[in-house]
Amino acid sequence: MKLTLQIQLLPDAKPAVALRETLARFNEAATWLAERAFELRSANKIKLQQLFYADLRQGFQLSAQMTVRCIAQVCEAYKRDKHKLPRFRKHASMPFDQRMMSFKGLDRVSLLTLNGRVLVPFVMGKYQVERFTNAKGQCDLVLRKDGKWFLLVTVDLPDKAPTPTADFIGVDLGITNIATTSDGETFSGQEIEQVRQKYATLRQTLQHKAAKQSQSGKRPRAVRKFANRIGRKEQNFRRQTNHTIAKQLVKAATDTQRGLALEDLQGIRVRLEKRFRRQQRAKVSGWSFFALRQFVTYKAQLAGVSVVLVDPRNTSRTCSACGHCAKENRKSQSEFVCISCKHRLNADFNAAINIRRRASVSIAQESEQAALVVA
Repeated sequence: MKLTLQIQLLPDAKPAVALRETLARFNEAATWLAERAFELRSANKIKLQQLFYADLRQGFQLSAQMTVRCIAQVCEAYKRDKHKLPRFRKHASMPFDQRMMSFKGLDRVSLLTLNGRVLVPFVMGKYQVERFTNAKGQCDLVLRKDGKWFLLVTVDLPDKAPTPTADFIGVDLGITNIATTSDGETFSGQEIEQVRQKYATLRQTLQHKAAKQSQSGKRPRAVRKFANRIGRKEQNFRRQTNHTIAKQLVKAATDTQRGLALEDLQGIRVRLEKRFRRQQRAKVSGWSFFALRQFVTYKAQLAGVSVVLVDPRNTSRTCSACGHCAKENRKSQSEFVCISCKHRLNADFNAAINIRRRASVSIAQESEQAALVVA
């Protein structure tokens, strides 16, 4: 399994200038080459190297390996959409392979620049240190908008074989409560909603301020930079929250030797937005269902926990006690009362139990089919 570790670089002033100049020159060359590739309608790496290798070396003063990586970068970008001309930002990320970089222990890395190699110290957290020995292949040098340098290192970790299990923790995903498990554990979305409202109000204020400055002939550059900064803060908060929830779900499954059962929510955002008024859509679309599922999936894979996706239809309308399904069972967002057997409990908890049950049935059916094939 491949993971990407983010390692912060701490270059001194002189190496930082060299790295910045190298990024700018590399991306300038990539934009120039992308125009040639677009004219030729070609993403053939060998062809582009034959035609433009010398021009890149002479015109942009790139090293031999930088030139090779530049051509590969352009080919990858152009292949994604051949109807669009790729353009590279001045300080967009730059790939470094093993010929252009080398780690000097656990605290320094040697990077090739236009003016030769520079030795740059870096720092890692406990999570990165534990996995760093599996570093393999190409890395990406990133200069963030806040001026901080990072190296994105790819590590290759062995997959743990999922532990066979017939029991699961059902996980119901939602808006008011981000996740509710069949064990009764709830991860509230209240804090995320408060943060969303806070930043939405702040963005609206900044937009009005930027509009006033534009009308008066001023360029609201500082306002827009601040708006981008708070946008990144909100995004980081959501990502960290999803990581924390995913970690706790996987830990609960590991501790009890069970699997995780999640709803298959492909296309859920579009369906939900149709059901809500415009004023409520920001709340609905502001949380990433897919990101949380990704975090759960890869953490479970590392821990050897089975993850099963089940059909989410009617999980919130079906009684977990008698199995009666009706729209009227769901009295409110939080209340579930079965009109058949009068069973009453929290609606999200009821749905999580149904998800758990569906996963167990699905695994049992697969085992029966496998047994029939063997027989």
